Amino acid sequence: MNTFLIGMPGSGKSTVLRLYAEKHGGRAYDTDAAIESRHGSITDIFLNFGEERFRELETAVISEICGYGGDAFVSTGGGAALREENVRLFKNAGRVVYLRAKIDTLLKRLQGDTSRPLLQGNLAERLTELYNSRRAVYESVADIIIDTDGLTPDGVLRKIFQSGSEKK
Repeated sequence: MNTFLIGMPGSGKSTVLRLYAEKHGGRAYDTDAAIESRHGSITDIFLNFGEERFRELETAVISEICGYGGDAFVSTGGGAALREENVRLFKNAGRVVYLRAKIDTLLKRLQGDTSRPLLQGNLAERLTELYNSRRAVYESVADIIIDTDGLTPDGVLRKIFQSGSEKK
């Protein structure tokens, strides 16, 4: 079964993916990294072509990964779950794990990170705005919700694979 990680920027998706790849090898994919390796930096894509073009590229990568078959572990971009087509792909190909973190935790993790186009300007304000607009979508899409506040990446990974994990 494929596992798709969703959540806010700073929730730990890429970090948990890297740990999974180190521990388990296998098929681990970061959709943002795949886009950057093929099309250049996400910031440049946003600046030169806009968010909609980025979302199209993201959907193409997700669709490609879903076509590989089962047992992939996938970190998606923070906005991937907002697109209905992506959600259909996730649900048809596996399970969706929402890595949830409080805004204070996200702010600490993202302090000094200038690489995220949607978080330019006042970080606290932009992050709160994004969080409030996305939280309900993440929760409705998720098969499993894991609160990452205070957990190590290893603790998050263990929770993902605990038997009986279910939506809160």
